[in-house]
Formats: sequence, C-alpha cells, structure tokens
Amino acid sequence: MASAPGLTAHLRRSWTRFDGPGRLVGVDLARALAVLGMLAAHLLDTDRVLTSDPSTWITLVNGRSSILFAVLAGVSVSLVTGGRRPPAPERRPRAAARLALRGAVLWVIGMMLVFTGVPVYVILPAYALLFVLALPFLGLRARSLFLVAAGIALVMPWIQPVLDAAPIWSGPAGDDLSAAVGWHYPFPVWIAFVLAGMGVGRLDLRRLSEQASLVLAGGSLIIVGYGGALLTAPVVTDRYARTVLTAGDHSSGLWEVIGSGGFALATIGICLLLCRTPLRWVAVPLRAVGSMPLTAYVVQLLVWALVSLELFGDTSEIVGVRESGLFFPLTIGLIIGCTAWALLVGRGPLEMFIDALVRVVVGADATTPGRPSSAASEGADVSGGVGGPR
Repeated sequence: MASAPGLTAHLRRSWTRFDGPGRLVGVDLARALAVLGMLAAHLLDTDRVLTSDPSTWITLVNGRSSILFAVLAGVSVSLVTGGRRPPAPERRPRAAARLALRGAVLWVIGMMLVFTGVPVYVILPAYALLFVLALPFLGLRARSLFLVAAGIALVMPWIQPVLDAAPIWSGPAGDDLSAAVGWHYPFPVWIAFVLAGMGVGRLDLRRLSEQASLVLAGGSLIIVGYGGALLTAPVVTDRYARTVLTAGDHSSGLWEVIGSGGFALATIGICLLLCRTPLRWVAVPLRAVGSMPLTAYVVQLLVWALVSLELFGDTSEIVGVRESGLFFPLTIGLIIGCTAWALLVGRGPLEMFIDALVRVVVGADATTPGRPSSAASEGADVSGGVGGPR
C-alpha cells in the first residue's frame, strides 16, 4: 500500500509530460499522422493515380508522410534549442553537440534497420546527415530560416538530377553508399524541409494567428506546387526539365518540394488548431504514437521483418506481407502499445535511451536562469524518422 502514492505521483508526472500546459500536443498529432502515413505507404497498395475518387486518396501518403516528418524534425530541433529564441552564442556549441550525437545514434539505428533487409528506404541515415547540416543554422530566427529554406527549395531541384546521375551511384558500392546517406531522401534538397521546420519552430506556435498562418501559407504552396505541375506537364518536353518540373512522389522535383512542403506546413497548422478543441482528447491515442515516433518506426520495421521471416522465410518480401493484412493489426497494436507506454511509463523507450546517452556524453542542456529547458517545456523529441517503400 505504501507504494500507491508513489505510483499515483508517477502517473501524474507521465500525464503532465504528455499533456501538460508546456507541451505542443498538436505537434505530437502531426507526428502521429506522419507515422501512420508511413505505415500505410509501407503496407497498403498506394500505387494509384490521385483522382476525386476517395478510393485513390490513400496515395496521398506517398512521399508526403516522409516530407511531413522531415519538416517536423526541424520543428523539434528549434523547440529543443530555445523555441522562439535561438540559443545564445555561448549555448550553441553544447546544443550542436547534443544534436550531432543524436544524429550519430540515429545513423547507427538506421543502418541496423537497413541490415534487416526489410524492403523500405530507411530514412534515419538521411536524418543523421540533415541534423549535421542544420547545425550552422541554429542561431537564425524564423524569417531567416524561411528565406534560406526557400532559396534551397527553388535552386536544388535543378541540381539534384545532375547529382543523381553521378557515376558513384552506379559503381560497385553505389547501393551501399545510397543506403548509408539515405539518398532516396537526398539531403541537398531535403535540408530545405528541415530548415523550414526550424523556422516553424521559431514561431510562437501557441498563438491562433500563427497556427492559422501555417494553414494559409501551406495551402498557398500546395496550390503553387501542384498547380504548377499541372500547368507545366503538357508543355515541357525536355527530359531534364521534366525531371525538375514534377510533383511526382519521391522525385525531389521543384513542384513536389513546393507542394508537399506546403502540405506539411498546412498539416502542422491544422493539427495545432484541432488541438485547441475537444478533439485534443479524442486524439490522445494518436498523440501517444506521435510522442514516440522513433520507437514506433523501429518497431513497425522489426515486426515486418519477423512476420516476413516467419511467413515467407525472407525479410525482403513486400507483396506477400501486404497481402497478409499486417497493416491494421500492426497499426492498432502500435496505438494501444504507445498509449499504454506514454501514460504508464512516459517517454518512448528509444527516445529515453537516446536522451540518457546524450546526457551522459554531452551533459544536460544548459538553460537560461529562471527559464525551463525548452526540451522539458515543449516535450519535443528530435529522434523520430519515417521512410517510404521501395
């Protein structure tokens, strides 16, 4: 009986961390949508042409789920390094070291997932590089981050086809190198998504006006991106130009970067707005998944590998795994498991492990006197990742 008060206090702390006034629960909801979109892209038949027919809408998860998560990674980077206020110069070295170590651990976990042979393009190695590439921008404010992200988004899609054609990718070690750097999510283009997310994280995301602005800005980019693709498709005949001026999923084309980037911004804004309403409570199970995205991502790939090995004797099976109907039981299991863990234990196991490792190696994040750590106040994890199907 003596342990009951301690258990009650523990549950109260877990709930406060999960749903306390300092946490941006809308960001968790957006992460959950990215994770579930990833699951659908992996395990459902999404190879369809998007039309007004609702049965084709499942194809929206292709590409957009991973881009949403890349933008959310940038949001979390800003939240754990000061939120609206960029870290002061004296704090940046430690903040950079913490992020770099997280990236290194993500790279190791990502390569371990690659070695399972599960037929997905694991995004974690790309995330590791993106974290490192984001370090020089930690001191920038929102406006500057958005401008840099826009510049990269407009320029790099024109250069990416040249990089894709480099002889190194067709060499004997091309596939291994591609997996090691996550080239299916090419960092020269994808750093734009992370920087845009960092810009979002430097906003006051608790303000209704900022949330609505994200929806409006994202919607405008969706119109420009996908509208541009529709307008240019009939008139562009040059092969190089068609490679650039496309909104195709996972193409890193100009219109995909603009349109899907806008989709991510709008989704984050909508999630933040929804969590101002009673839907905040309805979404608790989804938010639990979004509170531990790395754990959810790794678990779903490991379950896939085990099921595929048991049923087909090969972890690289994809058609049979999809036909086995794994998506729904795995999704339900993740939602139940993550909800129970979040409410009874707290942070996800992998998120907890990485945070503990960073604290041991680098030390706790320094805080401004009288001001709580942004990591604690926002409850932001930068350890998540998603990947798309091969």
